[in-house]
Amino acid sequence: MIEPMVPEHVADENAAEEQVIIPVVTESVAIEPDKLSKEEISERLAIIVEQEATDAVKNEVDALKQAFYKFKRIEMDAAKRLFVEAGNAEEDFTAEEDALEEKLKALLTVFREKRAALTAELAKKKEVNLLTKQSIIERLKELIDSKDDFYKVHEEFRKLQQQWKDIKQVPQSAVNDLWKDYQSYSEKFYDLLKINNEMRDYDFKKNLELKQSLCEAVERLDEEKDVISAFYQLQNLHQEWRETGPVARELREELWARFKKASSVINKKYQEHFDALRSLEQQNLEAKTALCEEIEAIDYAVLTSFKEWDAKNKLVLALQEKWKSIGFAPKKQNVKIFERFRAACDVFFRQKSAFYRGTKDAMEVNLVKKKTLCEQAEALKDSQEWKETTDKLIALQKEWKTIGSVARKHSDVIWKRFIAACDAFFEQKNQHFASAKTEETENLKKKKEIIAQIEALDEALSANEAVAQLREYIAQFNSVGFVPFKEKDKIHNTFRAIVDKHFDRLKVDASERRLESFKSNLKDLASGEKSKNKIMGERERLMRSYERLKSDIQTYENNIGFLSVSTKGGGGLVKDMQRKIESLKDELQLIEKKIGVIDQNLGIVR
Repeated sequence: MIEPMVPEHVADENAAEEQVIIPVVTESVAIEPDKLSKEEISERLAIIVEQEATDAVKNEVDALKQAFYKFKRIEMDAAKRLFVEAGNAEEDFTAEEDALEEKLKALLTVFREKRAALTAELAKKKEVNLLTKQSIIERLKELIDSKDDFYKVHEEFRKLQQQWKDIKQVPQSAVNDLWKDYQSYSEKFYDLLKINNEMRDYDFKKNLELKQSLCEAVERLDEEKDVISAFYQLQNLHQEWRETGPVARELREELWARFKKASSVINKKYQEHFDALRSLEQQNLEAKTALCEEIEAIDYAVLTSFKEWDAKNKLVLALQEKWKSIGFAPKKQNVKIFERFRAACDVFFRQKSAFYRGTKDAMEVNLVKKKTLCEQAEALKDSQEWKETTDKLIALQKEWKTIGSVARKHSDVIWKRFIAACDAFFEQKNQHFASAKTEETENLKKKKEIIAQIEALDEALSANEAVAQLREYIAQFNSVGFVPFKEKDKIHNTFRAIVDKHFDRLKVDASERRLESFKSNLKDLASGEKSKNKIMGERERLMRSYERLKSDIQTYENNIGFLSVSTKGGGGLVKDMQRKIESLKDELQLIEKKIGVIDQNLGIVR
């Protein structure tokens, strides 16, 4: 038996190879539509459909389809324009059936079916290849632990390598992991079997020759005029490189650097090719977007004469001719930008037709609508429901903007009438709130003075005198009107804190305080346009609470009747329930007082 030797750093080359990232660009080359007629497109597509449905063929099919429908749209727009110019309504236009289009659709259906069948067959083949390669890896694992004769084992190893190389595509998701496992067990095979120097050198020499030829092949690709073809050839050469074994350690980095450098040249040319295409398509998109924006920016409201409409019509027709001279936009936006342009043109021609048909009648209708808005605004101008009327007038102003123009002799008069009514209301509103602001500032000053008096309350007064004085101050405070909104919470909290401080000192119970607080809150509730409704709502809520408390008290009193003091623990439970009943009665009494305060406020006699 020949003594095998272990090759050093077998994985170095593979690790370097894993760092290469080859970009895959799936752009289709734009086809100029003026190169083929619709008939020629159909004939060319029929020829292509008979071929194998590869990716390269698919790109041409997509380009032919786009070119065909561009011709189709141009023809339809021309026919529609002639139909409308003949005096017909645009909505009555119906496109004629196109036999070539039906033929095109049938051919495309056949092509898609062939593509689907090819894709399914390829996917199935990839799965079979994956299983085969996985079985090769499993056999490599077995060879690593084999005790058979070295030459026999090595011969089988070489056959497995060749078999591995002969198997091509596998599912993309498994490529990297599969290749790593294969490389790993291949390296372990060399390490564990300690292949002798002669055999190792022979393999290294053979691999060196193969990899040098691969380097030369990649370098020759720089002369290839077809950039896309060169790129796909490069992918195949990279696959061969991966499937070729290692070379002598001292040559690995240099050889890999040569291969990588040549690959970078092809990748760069490929990327630059599509960057140039994308740049041109982007420029086309920007040019087409500008045409869309120019048509969309047309202000139809200012086109009030036949002369103005005729000038705009000539402009739109010129823009349509300019559109035809611009090439394709990026594939994702090409259809969208055309639909946007067509929609903008459709809007223009519809507006033009509507103007010619009903300009006079529309202006009369608009005049009637604007007179109605004037009458509504004049009916509101003296209202003092400031917020509600403001909303209504703003709505009327928005509606005014949606109404079209009227005859020039009525335009200024009707506008001045409308704006005069609006201005009259808003001027009164401004005067009202200006005076209200002054009053609120004065009220804030008064409330601060009352707080100062409460702070200075003589602590030598008896409890009854002090409570009476406090209630007088509280009544004064509550009788003062609104303060500025941003000061409302601050002044109220200051007031409550000082009053509570004196109540604590005078030991006034919580119910009295809660009642006083309720009176203060009721004062705030009584403000506003719908104060009575708010107060009635609060009264109804209190009445519901009142009835619920009465029911709870009745339930507790009934439950006490079922308990026996002699029962173990019964006496303590009865006491707890009695305390609960007393608490509920106190709460019931407070609610009665609150309802009484509301009734007094509303003038309800009980």
